Amino acid sequence: MAPEGRRMASEQENREAFRIQEHWCRKMSAPIYAASCGALATGLTRESGIGARVLDWAGEPTRDALPLRLMGGLHALVRAGADAALAGVFAGDLREVGAVLARVLVRHDAALSPWLDGPPQTNEPGRSAALMTGLLKVARRAGPKLELLEIGSSGGLNLLIDRYRFDLGGAVVGPEGSPVTITPEWLGEAPGVPPIEIVGVRGCDVRPLSVTNPAVEARLAAYVWPEKPERLARLETAIGMVRERGVRLDSADAADWVEARLAEPQAEGVARVLMHSVVWQYLPEPTAERIRAAMAVAGERATATRPIAWVAMEPDRAIGEMMVSVRSWPGGDAWDVVATAHAHAAWVRPGGAQGLDSAMLEAASRVIL
Repeated sequence: MAPEGRRMASEQENREAFRIQEHWCRKMSAPIYAASCGALATGLTRESGIGARVLDWAGEPTRDALPLRLMGGLHALVRAGADAALAGVFAGDLREVGAVLARVLVRHDAALSPWLDGPPQTNEPGRSAALMTGLLKVARRAGPKLELLEIGSSGGLNLLIDRYRFDLGGAVVGPEGSPVTITPEWLGEAPGVPPIEIVGVRGCDVRPLSVTNPAVEARLAAYVWPEKPERLARLETAIGMVRERGVRLDSADAADWVEARLAEPQAEGVARVLMHSVVWQYLPEPTAERIRAAMAVAGERATATRPIAWVAMEPDRAIGEMMVSVRSWPGGDAWDVVATAHAHAAWVRPGGAQGLDSAMLEAASRVIL
């Protein structure tokens, strides 16, 4: 049965979730995953237990990231050396992708099934580059000192945003000597970099991961798409940074945590910033509404010396890209789209509102609202 309050999706809707993921993978230059998701959309059967679970999925398959759950399990098999034919597909031999996947689902049914039990934890450090474009906007308006609060932190790798170095089209932000320099393809003019000082970073997740646990590290590696070896290298280095010095990561419901953090005293001269990336679509609506309400109340209290801001990197399905949006208080009447980006921030296009028609801008404003 579907969980209380959620309807059970149809088989057609569950297959369509794989077609939607195929579209996103093609947009993100991931042909192996695109072909695999397309093959699964048409080829899934109930011959295997895993196939039956997917086709009879209870809930909302796109919100639940059902395709990425299964793809993570398949990549884990490859990384474990468990199936040579599947390894060939993941190396780019797509000639018989449908037939290979059909065999793999039956042969490795028991190993794959647990991957459906929980959501994927992408925890992509590259997204910090997109978030940084929003933080620069906040620093220009509110001053250099920022206190960051992140929801949906997963293993906390984007909580290292104050320790990463960024090259944003030639504009450099972050400490010299950082083990990780994030350099997205920058599709526009380099931003002016205002003085910026991140004075605190803290996050929460409903199921936080301990990335220094070897099993968790292996799980995160399985969620890195095989077309992107540079992402895997960055992941491994970022985990090493956490081993060297940890992050502040709480286990908490996002709404409970935001309400509690916003109720704490705020230092004068420091902007308090809620941030998140590819999280909002997974929140239950009551949780999302509580966060909106808490931010509205905090915004009403905000002053020029104790400002509040909200920086979000979330998908706009109308254009198949991420919107990097900022809202600041005092004021805070509307969201400002400061950039569009690849889902893993492999590229960032600053000035995201430029060139978008009115319908797309309206869709972007609804990402959070």
